[in-house]
Amino acid sequence: MGNVLSAAPQRPLLTTAAIDFAIQWALWSVAAFFKTEKFFDLAGSSTFLFLTGLTLRWRQKNSQVYLRQLIQSGCVSIWALRLGTFLFRRVLHEGSDSRFNKVRGSPGLFWIYWTVQGVWVWSTLLPTLILNASDKDEALTWRDNLGWLLWLTGFVLEVVADYQKSQFRADPANKGKWISSGLWSLCRHPNYLGEILMWSGLFLPASSVMSGQQYWSVISPMLVIYLLTRVSGIPILERQGLKRWGHLAEYKKYRQNTASLVPYIW
Repeated sequence: MGNVLSAAPQRPLLTTAAIDFAIQWALWSVAAFFKTEKFFDLAGSSTFLFLTGLTLRWRQKNSQVYLRQLIQSGCVSIWALRLGTFLFRRVLHEGSDSRFNKVRGSPGLFWIYWTVQGVWVWSTLLPTLILNASDKDEALTWRDNLGWLLWLTGFVLEVVADYQKSQFRADPANKGKWISSGLWSLCRHPNYLGEILMWSGLFLPASSVMSGQQYWSVISPMLVIYLLTRVSGIPILERQGLKRWGHLAEYKKYRQNTASLVPYIW
């Protein structure tokens, strides 16, 4: 393992996938033993950070690291550090994550969650992994600038939305209420909109060095969109919201008059 981490492998994508799942399954064994999900999100974000740094190290061993790779990897690293620490602090404060209420005591089901996280990490990071493994140093174009602008827009959206919701929940007067102010007055899930914009944006700079089958890495933003809108993001929160406040006229009005994800559109 030491040689793999220090020297660039012949098949970096397969190697990063193997390392990714090795991390998730090793941590699953710890989480299953202690029946805790408290470091689940932190583990995912840390894996993003680790694999990004590792592929840059491989580049440095082979030859120089190019500007596009540095900027792209910086974007991923800033996102991972911010979101990982935010989610870890939140679960420590709240004591648990309701997503895991029915699985933390079942090692088999818990393993599925950790495995899905491994798929999410590697698939989402795939365009950046391809970029960092490339020897191409194409000149920066509008595509790169547009991609990083989308990332910055999404990052600001996510940070502000998370901050507004944290401040809302910290006020005792809001206990048991839903947030409908700030960005949350424009759509019901502005943090997820930010997440989608970030990963959609990061595909564009990476695509500047792609060819052939590498373009299939567009699955990265597509998977993010699918997971957030159909699997683990919006559907879960919408069900929870309806369960808690679905009988209230004000909540029904909020849902009816506020877009789910894209303000004024959907």
